[in-house]
Amino acid sequence: MSELTQLPAWQKLWDHFADAKQLHMRELFESDPERAERYGLEVGGLFLDYSKNRITDETLQGLMQLAREAGLPERIKSMFKGEKINTTENRAVLHVALRNRTNSPIFVDGEDVMPKVNSVLERMGKFAHAVRSGEWLGYTNQPITDIVNIGIGGSDLGPLMVCSALRPFGHPRMNMHFVSNVDGAQLKETLKKVHSETTLFVVESKTFTTQETLTNALTARDWFLQRARDEKAVAKHFVAVSTNQKAVADFGIDPSNMFEFWDWVGGRYSLWSAIGLPIMLYLGEENFTELLNGAHIMDQHFRNAPFEQNMPVLLAMIGIWYINYFGGGSHVIAPYDQYLHRLPAFIQQLDMESNGKQTRTDGSPVNFETAPIIWGETGINGQHAFFQLLHQGTHISPIDLIASLESRGSLPGHHEILLANVFAQAEAFMRGKTAEEVREELAAQGMKGEALEALVPHKVFAGNRPTNTLLMSFLDPRNLGSLIAAYEHKIFVQGVIWGINSFDQWGVELGKQLAKTIHGELTGKLKSAEHDSSTRRLIQLYRQANKSK
Repeated sequence: MSELTQLPAWQKLWDHFADAKQLHMRELFESDPERAERYGLEVGGLFLDYSKNRITDETLQGLMQLAREAGLPERIKSMFKGEKINTTENRAVLHVALRNRTNSPIFVDGEDVMPKVNSVLERMGKFAHAVRSGEWLGYTNQPITDIVNIGIGGSDLGPLMVCSALRPFGHPRMNMHFVSNVDGAQLKETLKKVHSETTLFVVESKTFTTQETLTNALTARDWFLQRARDEKAVAKHFVAVSTNQKAVADFGIDPSNMFEFWDWVGGRYSLWSAIGLPIMLYLGEENFTELLNGAHIMDQHFRNAPFEQNMPVLLAMIGIWYINYFGGGSHVIAPYDQYLHRLPAFIQQLDMESNGKQTRTDGSPVNFETAPIIWGETGINGQHAFFQLLHQGTHISPIDLIASLESRGSLPGHHEILLANVFAQAEAFMRGKTAEEVREELAAQGMKGEALEALVPHKVFAGNRPTNTLLMSFLDPRNLGSLIAAYEHKIFVQGVIWGINSFDQWGVELGKQLAKTIHGELTGKLKSAEHDSSTRRLIQLYRQANKSK
């Protein structure tokens, strides 16, 4: 593996950065009337304006050369061919197979995975139709009105985000609920809203042994049986997304209502698989297929488009420019759409769990920054919260502003105000406001002399703050699929540049292991283990507070 910092393009970009860091986007726009046209790209129903970045043609040429020298073309081919690029777990990475709408063969260990993918999709479709049409009845012969998804991580956040984003497309009879937190409050409050006769629980766990998920699932099962009082009724109200048929059957779920997925499906990339069953139940098979179609459009674009016109590659490499050259350690996701309010959290998991690594694939430590801290909120709310820091703070935090052009379903007059804010914020971040402009503005308001001059520095905005504007023609399943896939591939590209494995997550394991030991101590099942003084003290505080239990 080539050392990133020794690649010719890496060094050349540092030489270029010495001059480029002084450039202001105001000047770049003034000197190039065609900048917005040249730095814009459309894929399907998704448009990207990346002109408001601190880049020039020379910057982009250097970044694309870096991508080639880092082996990106070969890595893209390897992923789509089903090679085991998740090296620490010896697994292929094939979320692209889940939305392979051409059905072209994709092989893992010599076996074409597409027949199995299509078989599970077909079973999901039949089941979803039965539930949505009212053919599937509960133990008192009533149709299902509420779906409670029990999972954690990718088995929760992906389906939750998509169902929230596409709520206008949801079945009018269906109410969706998502439980992930082992804190009993979340499940307790959810169960208050539903009735045992009309609720379907979807338990999502690959091994069916995940502690948080199984704890919630068993509690839900107890709640259900207190009302149904018939073990056989469990099969009508619980289904599983798993690979552990025995554990599923022992739980009381009919194995014919277990939906399979595979080890080449990473949790945070799994909403396209049977993990997306809640999405299909809510949206229907047709809309779920459109979600897959949108992702497939982006997959094909990513696989085939030249890097210079490749949306995920451009997003990734411009991100590299800020992270590794400007020292921008965070990235903001700001959707201007209430339906997308869970998108920042989804991208946060997708990016930080994928690329939050300090070790390269060859086992050597990295000596540069990797994943940025991803954060954000709906843009309108963000404007009245953290945008102050983005405009006048000391950090460089690139921002993705995401919106829909068409005002489908919006109340009269609202969408125009929303988009006015999107476009205005992008312009304000780019332009800023000079001291001269502030003086003219204050003078026009009647201020003068010392009072005017005292206020000037507080109202100056440096500008030159980078943004990407991502516009969907409108928010529908296809365009959302394309948007999610664009971020997935962006993250993959950055992982390739840094030489890290974006598809394992060993960092979550240590805390889980320690929690099992401490749980045993808290419940009295284990004697005190060796801990640092702080942890011992915390355990003692718990015991003192719960002596009567």
